[in-house]
Amino acid sequence: MDKQKLIQIVDRFANLRIVVWGDFILDERLYGTTRRISREAPVLILNYQDQEYSLGGAGNSLQNLKALGAFPIPVGVIGRDEAGKKVLSILKSKKMPTEWIYQEKSHRTPLKTRILAGEDNTRKQQILRIDRDARVPDDPALKHRLLRALGHLIKDCPALLISDYNYDTVKEDIYAEVLRTTQKNEVPVTVDSRFRLLSFKGVTVATPNEPEVEEALGVEIAGKDETLRRAAGRILKKLRSPALLVTRGSRGMTLFEKSRPPFAIPVHGTTDIVDVTGAGDTVISVFTLALAAGASFREAAELANLAGGIVVMKKGAATLTPGELKRAILS
Repeated sequence: MDKQKLIQIVDRFANLRIVVWGDFILDERLYGTTRRISREAPVLILNYQDQEYSLGGAGNSLQNLKALGAFPIPVGVIGRDEAGKKVLSILKSKKMPTEWIYQEKSHRTPLKTRILAGEDNTRKQQILRIDRDARVPDDPALKHRLLRALGHLIKDCPALLISDYNYDTVKEDIYAEVLRTTQKNEVPVTVDSRFRLLSFKGVTVATPNEPEVEEALGVEIAGKDETLRRAAGRILKKLRSPALLVTRGSRGMTLFEKSRPPFAIPVHGTTDIVDVTGAGDTVISVFTLALAAGASFREAAELANLAGGIVVMKKGAATLTPGELKRAILS
């Protein structure tokens, strides 16, 4: 690892314009204390204390890019509802553009409510999650607006990050059109897709975790390096991509490139992690920024691995700063 070169790459993160196209979700957290069981049913009684909102889904990548000094540009769809208003309010409070976030009457903004409880002086633990899901409608006028926005933005941005949580903001026919524009303008495209990994043929790099690879191919990897190598080779062939980055939890991550041996990177720091929430968003954000800054696939993977090791030591969907990343490089 050429530490000085990696630091120079991080220095080039500043003000890079990165388009983030994906599913925008509102995360809601309700906090309270629990001291007794209900007489009506065997359930905890929660004494409500507080409530907070944050961006989920593609919003996690936005926040990571912003924290690293880049200028993320969100493209997506929300509903004309209270959750949608909250998403816009948070974006505006973070000084992010909102003109390419389209509000649709026929769509409900996905909302995930987490209920956390505990005693007054203890750390609150999640006891329940309620998901209110909705798929973006397949409306020709909406698709035209998304395609027009993406085509316009990509011409002036050095990378496109796609964050697909399976709510259909990322339509396959729009992707096919957008891909032609990115290839014409030599713009790298990265994809983090929970359930549709093999739908993004032609992508520059996808960043699945091991379970997502297993689900995409219907195989069991169980942490075996050789099995993963064969699976990664099949995905590279199906996607027609030059590279694939697979995150492996406590095993770190492995970069697969065509005609090169796998590049395994051990986990940075301790394996005694605090919280993996949003770590995948950090990985793809740093990897995308590094590519936009001129890094090779291996350099981008090194930086993404360091970043992932930092955020899993923080609570919740955390971000990191360029300073933290530089200190990790030099450590």
